[in-house]
Amino acid sequence: MEGLIALASGLGLAMASGLNPYLPLLTIGIFARLGWIQLASPFDLLTNVFVLLIIAALAALDFVGDKVPVVDSALHAAGLIITPIAGAILALASQGDVAVINPAIVAVAGLIVAGSTHLTRSAVRPVVTTATGGTANPVLSFIEDATSLFLSIVAIVLPILALLLVVALVVLAVQFFRRTAGVWKRDRASVNGRR
Repeated sequence: MEGLIALASGLGLAMASGLNPYLPLLTIGIFARLGWIQLASPFDLLTNVFVLLIIAALAALDFVGDKVPVVDSALHAAGLIITPIAGAILALASQGDVAVINPAIVAVAGLIVAGSTHLTRSAVRPVVTTATGGTANPVLSFIEDATSLFLSIVAIVLPILALLLVVALVVLAVQFFRRTAGVWKRDRASVNGRR
């Protein structure tokens, strides 16, 4: 059971990193620094004051930059590399000394969950930009940041609830893509019908 809880926590943190790679790293580092959770080596490096300050600076830059139209695209491109790595680190860090599941499997799961979440986020942003002329991007970015922070805390404090939230968000993402694909097919059919 302890292995399942650790995996649930890791996947929740990985999904949170798909929305913002720095907030879950900062959250887990602060929680461990305060002694509320234990991180096994080498992940206990996240409790180092200088590491926390660097992550906090990156989180602040990302928070501001993701609300600026051109900068957000550059951050999303960089996130294609940063986010899956953060997801793998978070999934592994949350395992602690529990060695029930092979660490390679945990790392790959974290990488896939974080990467998929980031790709979904990156696919939604252009749709919102087109629909609102970019005016809703700062609001959407703030919602992503708030969700990332909330999911990070829940993943640490209530890991099973975090796993349920991960499943719910996956279901919502699948429904969004199905609806979007249906709209694109209808639009394409109407354009082809006019020719």
